[in-house]
Amino acid sequence: QVRLAESGGGSVQAGGSLRLSCIPSGITIRQYNMGWFRQAPGKEREDVASIESGGTLRYVDSVKGRFTISKDNTANTLYLQMNDLKPEDTAMYYCAAHPFTLPTAARPEFGTWGRGTQVTVSS
Repeated sequence: QVRLAESGGGSVQAGGSLRLSCIPSGITIRQYNMGWFRQAPGKEREDVASIESGGTLRYVDSVKGRFTISKDNTANTLYLQMNDLKPEDTAMYYCAAHPFTLPTAARPEFGTWGRGTQVTVSS
């Protein structure tokens, strides 16, 4: 059974940094398309960043230049480095994986999703 476990969330002040980790069980991330997503209270879940199995990266405009998605195939871990955090980044952050297509918040039925890790940014 495939499972994903996120960690690294926390509470920081604006301008601070956090690094989220997503550790899967049951899959080898090198072979999967993976992504980070977030959902703020009262809002829909949105795509944040993705990395295809071939290495192509994508970011939502609001995090470009501040967030970096990466994966360590040896450690079998997906990361999201978040710098210059803003209060509007406050949300529950999720990772997801799919073997054939990019996971997306618009189609949560596709892929495997973790339970999330909370990020809170205070002003």
